[in-house]
Amino acid sequence: MAAKITGHKPDSSIYFLSMQANHLSEVLAIEQESFPTPWSRYAFYGELLNDFAYYIVAICGDKVVGYAGMWLITDESHITNLAVHPDYRQRGIGRYLMQELENQSVTLGAKSMTLEVRPSNSIAKGLYSSMGFFQEGRRRGYYSDTGEDALIMWKRF
Repeated sequence: MAAKITGHKPDSSIYFLSMQANHLSEVLAIEQESFPTPWSRYAFYGELLNDFAYYIVAICGDKVVGYAGMWLITDESHITNLAVHPDYRQRGIGRYLMQELENQSVTLGAKSMTLEVRPSNSIAKGLYSSMGFFQEGRRRGYYSDTGEDALIMWKRF
């Protein structure tokens, strides 16, 4: 059984757990609704076995409504993914998932966080900027599905 993660919640009906294999079907459904090139079950399962990875899910009732993950390498956290089920967006869940990743990063000794985001994803860019991330680079043609660049954003603690 996954341990409940303590901390801020968007409302009292939502709580956060460490992602487990039994969450993957719901995570994959959200992934497929959220991204043009979704990760596979195999990719997520591999992350659950990765000693450098930290993944969480947001639960409402008995349903996974969002998830986020990162890698912690030396003193940097790299956000790998974040998604919220379309029916639960605009409720602060994404922000609280990011805050939990940040809290865990600091606890584990990270001095900074980084992520890539599509320039066309204005909602995600707005969230990250509001949380103190700044664009510090660009990866040309990063997204193989569309050839879109990725903006590289950083937050330093």
